[in-house]
Amino acid sequence: MNHSIHSADRATHLKIVVMALVAGIAVAGFALSAHVSSDYAQTARVLKAGKPVVLTSSDTSIVR
Repeated sequence: MNHSIHSADRATHLKIVVMALVAGIAVAGFALSAHVSSDYAQTARVLKAGKPVVLTSSDTSIVR
């Protein structure tokens, strides 16, 4: 058993690449299935701007 990636042979590198590919496909498949099966209805809420407001007085203190 090789404990270093530098001294590993070709078969070990191939195993690592295959396992990474399988894991990537599994994660992508899970993400796709979770995204497709969600039943969240997306609705847009429109907020209309009202009349402009002028602030004439305030109870806040000014620190100078």
